[in-house]
Amino acid sequence: MCHVIVTCRSMLWTLLSIVVAFAELIAFMSADWLIGKAKPGNSEGMDNGMGGSLEPFRPTLGIYGRCIRLSHMKSSMPDTLCGPYAENFNEIASGFWQATAIFLAAGIMILCAVAFVSVFTMCVQSVMKKSIFNVCGLLQGIAGLFLILGLILYPAGWGCQKAIDYCGHYASAYKLGDCSLGWAFYTAIGGTVLTFICAVFSAQAEIATSSDKVQEEIEEGKSLICLL
Repeated sequence: MCHVIVTCRSMLWTLLSIVVAFAELIAFMSADWLIGKAKPGNSEGMDNGMGGSLEPFRPTLGIYGRCIRLSHMKSSMPDTLCGPYAENFNEIASGFWQATAIFLAAGIMILCAVAFVSVFTMCVQSVMKKSIFNVCGLLQGIAGLFLILGLILYPAGWGCQKAIDYCGHYASAYKLGDCSLGWAFYTAIGGTVLTFICAVFSAQAEIATSSDKVQEEIEEGKSLICLL
């Protein structure tokens, strides 16, 4: 018989696990890791048709993607093009970024798996006498370590030619040059911090679902148990 156990701690842990997985996945796929040097609105200095000049455009560069602006001869309004600059793994601009991609991908895969499993913890709390909360918390801790390694290696790739093209000749390992950090990098850092918080909070979720009050209600034959 499935006993559906819902507690505030377990629900909060589940929600945080899902949010963290999506945040890290979106950050990884984004091209907004580095914001490059400001460039004119288009290559010919044309106005925007309303008497004013186009605002300078700052191209963005991600681990394997980028956003650039293309100017058209027949139009004063340029188009922004976003997409991968690397067609395969070997074309990623830096060996450090390749390592970053591996570590981040490994961490995100673990987080997505935990987020999927966390949805079912309301009904199944253990497998082979092992607490799912504890196992998931351990996996989240491991994922957090992968994410940290990826984020530490990422700035070491700022000296690659691709980054120099965007950030100027002063760019080098751990030096941004004329670039600034984009929202994706900060999202990845925030997601990493929340990953460890989730790992710690999984223990609290385990305590809440195995409390004496929960066991008493299970013994009374209740199949739906909701506790604050």
